Amino acid sequence: MSAVLILPGLFGSGEGHWQQHWLQDQPGSLCVAQDDWAHPDLDSWLARLEGVLEEAGEAYLVAHSLGCLLAARLAGRSVARRVKGALLVAPCDLPATDILHPGHISFGGMPTAPLPFPSIVIGSMNDAYMAVDRLTLFGRLWKAETRNIGLAGHINIASGFGRWRSGYQLLDALKMRAGDRRRNVFARPAFAL
Repeated sequence: MSAVLILPGLFGSGEGHWQQHWLQDQPGSLCVAQDDWAHPDLDSWLARLEGVLEEAGEAYLVAHSLGCLLAARLAGRSVARRVKGALLVAPCDLPATDILHPGHISFGGMPTAPLPFPSIVIGSMNDAYMAVDRLTLFGRLWKAETRNIGLAGHINIASGFGRWRSGYQLLDALKMRAGDRRRNVFARPAFAL
């Protein structure tokens, strides 16, 4: 069974957050922590994620907010081959996040490279951290399936998302999609030469 790596957002995913429930509910899940959730360091967090991926062999990523941008930073890196798929929930837009939390993050620009693994981006119509037009733009740039789940805020505790059971269905859909992709890559030709 492949590991499920949980990538929280700015300030981490506190008690009661759906990611905390997933850590308990999903066998083989692990939170990829960092040293300072209030002032995340991209380089050290990315290095830690790469190390965990190398150790895991293959894994699914389940990211929230700033964790989505960490996952997107894997594009173009050799360790991305170890990612079976990524569920990117309520990605944050760096300019909007810097306005809401000035001085807390230094992640450079928004990642724009296509993701080399199956991905589903989940967002909402009223997320203060990323406007819906930007959600659509980055979903397209990342070559990810994008789903807008309506008026759901930042899909966190403040917007009513504690134990998010319907999120498990999204992860299952991602796993099916990743499995289909691998079967197609390794399928025998339909005809012989």
